[in-house]
Amino acid sequence: MSKVSNLQKESLLMLKETSRTFFIPISFLESTLKKTVGSAYLCMRAIDEIEDHPELEDQVKINLLRSIQEMLATDFDEIRYLELVSPYEASLPPVTMRLADWISVCPEEIRGKVMESTAIMAGGMAKWVEKDWVIKTKEDLDEYTYYVAGLVGTMLSDIWRWYDGTETNDDHAIAFGRGLQAVNMLRNYDEDFERGVTFVPEGWTREDMFNYAKDNLAKADLYVKPIKNKRILMFCKVPLALAHSTLKALKSGKEKMSRQEVEGIVEQLKQEERLS
Repeated sequence: MSKVSNLQKESLLMLKETSRTFFIPISFLESTLKKTVGSAYLCMRAIDEIEDHPELEDQVKINLLRSIQEMLATDFDEIRYLELVSPYEASLPPVTMRLADWISVCPEEIRGKVMESTAIMAGGMAKWVEKDWVIKTKEDLDEYTYYVAGLVGTMLSDIWRWYDGTETNDDHAIAFGRGLQAVNMLRNYDEDFERGVTFVPEGWTREDMFNYAKDNLAKADLYVKPIKNKRILMFCKVPLALAHSTLKALKSGKEKMSRQEVEGIVEQLKQEERLS
């Protein structure tokens, strides 16, 4: 087996280990898209693990994220990258240490776009670490959710366009990522509150956050409308359906959906796509 196909296999295993939820929709994509979206997700997950790290000091996070931003925006060099992260090898997970591998798995024709989006995300994350994640207004919330999730939406749109010419609305793409992120924030609301973290703007209630999530998910529903490729459509519809259902579950007082409920939603979508 060649080094490239070995890496592709390892990237899918890493994907399964880092996000079982994301692994479900990605399994519907054909192999080129699976490889591309998988590598793009792992690149963004690599830097997300730095921003979210519970033990790294904020200044270390800022320095790492800004350096990675600069490397991704210019000529990414694996040796330089390893020199940067090696002092923190004991703390950082393998998905972060192996960023160079995930970049190399991405098809060359779209690699620049994936690196560009990941670079913008790294810079945005560094900015919000500096701000100590203090969100005062809706504009702050919009900006933070753009960097950590909206960029995932626009990057996916770049990939669809490159793959088969699928055109989607950029605002809807951002709302797609933003809506999923808002649902996650609501799901972790109490847990975050207990550790003294809140992503809720000043003066907002939990109800306001529910409305914010609903508004963005409504735009996310519009995002999928022009998509004709059935595999891409399923990839988008699965997390969207799960987000809508999670929001309903949270609204009714449940903490999350059961694995059985998740599987039921995925199965229902499969049936609908067979019928259409």
